Amino acid sequence: MEKPIIVIITGLSGSGKTIALRALEDSDFFCVDNLPVALIESFVSIISRDTDIRKIGIGIDIREKGFLSEILGVLKNLKNQSHTEILFLEAEEDVLLRRFKETRRPHPLGGNIEKAIQIEKERLSLLSENADRIIDTSSFTPHQLRQFITSLYKTQKTKKAMTVVLISFGFKFGAPQNADLLFDVRFMPNPNFVPKLKKLKGTDKRISDFVCKKPEAKLFMEKVKDLMDFLIPLYIKEGKSYLTVGVGCTGGNHRSPAIVEKLKIYLKRHPIDLHIVHRDVG
Repeated sequence: MEKPIIVIITGLSGSGKTIALRALEDSDFFCVDNLPVALIESFVSIISRDTDIRKIGIGIDIREKGFLSEILGVLKNLKNQSHTEILFLEAEEDVLLRRFKETRRPHPLGGNIEKAIQIEKERLSLLSENADRIIDTSSFTPHQLRQFITSLYKTQKTKKAMTVVLISFGFKFGAPQNADLLFDVRFMPNPNFVPKLKKLKGTDKRISDFVCKKPEAKLFMEKVKDLMDFLIPLYIKEGKSYLTVGVGCTGGNHRSPAIVEKLKIYLKRHPIDLHIVHRDVG
């Protein structure tokens, strides 16, 4: 029988764990939240034995008693029996504070929010060190985070060697902390200063023509293509499952989306499951 795929969603309160779990549901996972650590192995065993479900998402909350004393052992056992990935979400402290103030929700640990965040970071440090993937959600809106998680885990129509996510973004809104590779295209002519192009998006053909037909853009694309042709086969050979590539310009609305769309067309020649996120397109 095929081993189940299990994704454990955990991390800092306010970092988007609930959104991530819902995104797993969008990706055909059977999900359960706040399952007591002591019941996880039994739950997975029953689901795997008595149902056809092979994709399971589990949200873990720090509020449970004895959280860290048991969880690492449980996760070790799960990894021996199934394809298990620990996804740890975090965010910058000022972002977490703003989110709690905006929602007017108390921190799960209670008391002063700033102090609670620090305590939680300390308690979760061992878990973050053992995570398979850490995502900083500071620069994501809820919709963008859901889209990003879905792009990582949604059911693939064909079996590909690796999942590649291309993200266009604006540096003024912060670079995606989870990117494996990062390219800065702010050296290219900016359509924002051309009145007839200013209101268009980078996915528009007129923006693409303006940006990508410039000599420096053509040379840049050739070099990036060569780099990706070199790296992707090596990453696949080493068993890397996910590759996140960020392409940034000033505002993330023109140049970086145009470059990502061009790169998307080229990368389809590789045996990868390719997903596109235009994070800051207005």
